[in-house]
Amino acid sequence: MNLKMFRVDQSQQSVLRTLLGYYCHDMAECFQINSNEDGTYSYPVDELWRVGSDVHIAYLDRIPIGFALVGSADGYVELQGAKDLREFFVMRRHRRTGVGRLLATMVWDEYPAPWLIRVFNGNAPALIFWREIIDVYTKGEFQQEARSVGDREWSYFTFGNTT
Repeated sequence: MNLKMFRVDQSQQSVLRTLLGYYCHDMAECFQINSNEDGTYSYPVDELWRVGSDVHIAYLDRIPIGFALVGSADGYVELQGAKDLREFFVMRRHRRTGVGRLLATMVWDEYPAPWLIRVFNGNAPALIFWREIIDVYTKGEFQQEARSVGDREWSYFTFGNTT
């Protein structure tokens, strides 16, 4: 598998905007996201750099197939220097192929720090995916905490990473 991950700047905003549209489409059912009048979905892309997110786009050969948005976990957990995987996406065509597991591992390895992964419990496939890959990556050394945020139930996974 020729998966590559690149940290990108705003010059890649059009690619990211397209991927985020697919992401919002996938999340529309869980989070009651409405499309725009033209049938597309939008995400405030400009906001990502303003809030200090690190934006990574994943490519198979030259084709963009996913992204990972990394930021500070301050405000969510009290772990000094912890990173938050704010958003993570792999296009449907490439799911269940190992791409998601590999991309998550690449991201975690990029940042030797404590990690927070927040998963909406209403997204059962995502909850299974994250629990399994975090368990494998950490060799079972992680914590899972249930949290209510607004009217939604979430699982917060935390683990250390000193690679």
